[in-house]
Amino acid sequence: MSLTFQELDIEAAYHAVSDTYLGTDIDIHALCREKLLNEPVMQGDFVDTYLKVPTNASAKAPKCAVTLFKYKDVIAVLRDAETFTSGFIAEGMGAFFDGLIVLAMDGEQHRRTRALLQPVFMPQTVDKWRPEIERVIREEFLLPMAPDKKANLMDFGLYFPIRVMYELMGFPADDPEKFKKYASWALALVAANQIDPEKARIFGALAGQAVKSLYDAIKEVVVAKRAEGSQGTDLISRLINAEYEGRALDDHEVTTFVRSLLPAAGETTTRTFSSVMTLLLERPELQERVRNDRKLIGKLIDETVRYEPVSTFKVRQASKDVEIGGVMVPKGSMVQCMVISANRDEEAFDDPDVFDIDRKSRPSLGFGFGPHMCIGQFVAKVELTCAINGILDLFPNLRLDPDMPAPKIAGAQLRGAKSVHVIWD
Repeated sequence: MSLTFQELDIEAAYHAVSDTYLGTDIDIHALCREKLLNEPVMQGDFVDTYLKVPTNASAKAPKCAVTLFKYKDVIAVLRDAETFTSGFIAEGMGAFFDGLIVLAMDGEQHRRTRALLQPVFMPQTVDKWRPEIERVIREEFLLPMAPDKKANLMDFGLYFPIRVMYELMGFPADDPEKFKKYASWALALVAANQIDPEKARIFGALAGQAVKSLYDAIKEVVVAKRAEGSQGTDLISRLINAEYEGRALDDHEVTTFVRSLLPAAGETTTRTFSSVMTLLLERPELQERVRNDRKLIGKLIDETVRYEPVSTFKVRQASKDVEIGGVMVPKGSMVQCMVISANRDEEAFDDPDVFDIDRKSRPSLGFGFGPHMCIGQFVAKVELTCAINGILDLFPNLRLDPDMPAPKIAGAQLRGAKSVHVIWD
């Protein structure tokens, strides 16, 4: 394969990421179910053995010593960030961000950085954006599609989260093409995390160009906002005005913080949207319920995140010798947490393999758990709610297109449906 930096657009970058994490042609749910029943604490590296996809550790990192499948074990690891740390990511995925990436921070540094970034992503802040998010989704995306009476919903799903999130971060809203270019660069960084040496060479070179181009683009916005007085409520303005470790952030730090957030700014929402719509459209009676009672949309999203999490596993590193489920894990060893298995553990969820939006509420792990829980989950839920509401309002009698392939949720990691073809009246 060959792909030049000039050819890199958001669709090419998105599908490159999907291909990177597609993994082997196995039924991941069936395999995890077998492990959950017979080997809930597996000695060894499940992802490397069965799924064959990258993790967010560097290639030089040790293989995982143990893989966990039970809800109680996974949630215990994710909750305990002191014993099970994330700093190793700085040399893996974080290497593209000068190590200044929230996912790779531990302890007090993580607490301070999270407190710095969190306010712009809290529900009370995001709710103020809801009318604008709804306007953008309906006027810029859905209304122009309505007369066509048919679409691949992923032509919409790929772009609306980027459009919304980038404006929330503080990028000018008057040039959507810039958003798309920035998003393609951010995704190129994720696609660089390759196992195959030839693909690593290709995408490593693209990532090298992307990380510099993204930095320069963000820095330009940061400098302009600082010159204008940075009075907005967007993330960049807040960072300019914030203090970090007792001092103001300089332009480099603001730029690097923002750059570290962009790879997930939209991409995971896109995949969640694909799964929500697939699961809803496969169940016409459920779609009718949701159409008639929009308060159910929140439950629909939560159950989708449990049933088909985008991120199927998390990796942590033991900071000391520790025992898990009777297995000793030496200090420095990697621990693999199979979220996709934990979310279908019958000890935690009744009838776990049934998609049921009416089930008793309990934290699933699709957005992570503990100190490193997804910082953008509230934004994602508002975006998804506005998108689903808009689709149900503007596309009457929405249904899967019988003349096109049915959507299929796939991926060993970063799961989602590649296409969701629909028609409406």
